[in-house]
Amino acid sequence: MPNSSLTIEQMLALLAAAPPRLAALTTDLAPAQLRTAPTPGEWSANEVLAHLRACADVWGGCIVAMLAEDKPTLRAVNPRTWMKRTDYLDLEFRPSLHAFATQRADLLAFLEPLPPAGWSRAATVTGAGKVLERTVLSYARRLADHERPHVKQVERIVTTLRMMSK
Repeated sequence: MPNSSLTIEQMLALLAAAPPRLAALTTDLAPAQLRTAPTPGEWSANEVLAHLRACADVWGGCIVAMLAEDKPTLRAVNPRTWMKRTDYLDLEFRPSLHAFATQRADLLAFLEPLPPAGWSRAATVTGAGKVLERTVLSYARRLADHERPHVKQVERIVTTLRMMSK
């Protein structure tokens, strides 16, 4: 459940900060390191980025649909399922991060100028059990909330990899 205590300004700041934070964290790592999981069963930085991109595709796509149409009906898509349909896991980290940053800039271009009523635009979401109503605000908060622990996860991965390479 998204953190409803985040203000719109805080949420926008978090969404804007994620791509440059990931870039700063990983700037000195080699491509092979970015594909290395710190321990068996954990994700590599590249896998975390693939997951973040899939979430941005799915939830960001819902936001764009709600802004383009009046009360659309959307079919829920699990980002992990969506990720399997992409080549994100196969891409090199830096080009993938660049694509993520570009996608995020495009989403923020939709969100930043929204008037208050725009945040309330809604969709009916089916296909995930009970039919739900979601808003632009709820999806944007979900995206921002979801990314925070994954950015911290990349920070832990990078710290571990640096310690391993000493």
